[in-house]
Amino acid sequence: MQRQEERIKEIKKALEEAKNQRYKAEARLENLQQQEKEILEALKELNVEPDQLNAEIEKLEHEIDQQIQKAWALLPKELMDNHGSKQ
Repeated sequence: MQRQEERIKEIKKALEEAKNQRYKAEARLENLQQQEKEILEALKELNVEPDQLNAEIEKLEHEIDQQIQKAWALLPKELMDNHGSKQ
C-alpha cells in the first residue's frame, strides 16, 4: 500500500513538472510569436519580403563593397602605398 502511495506521489510530481514545462513552453512560444510579428513589421517598413531577405542582404553587401572600392579609389596613391591596398 505504501509503495502505491509513493508511486502516486511520483506521478503527481511528474504531472506538475510537465505542467510547468508546458506553461514555460507556451510563454516562450508567445514571446517568439511576438518577436516574429515585430520582425515582419520591420521588414514591411523596409519594403522587404521575408522570402527575399537573403537576396536583399546580398544586394546591400554588394553595394557596401562598391562604396568601399570607391573610397579606396579616392585615397591618394601615397597612402595606399604606405598602408597597402585593402581592395
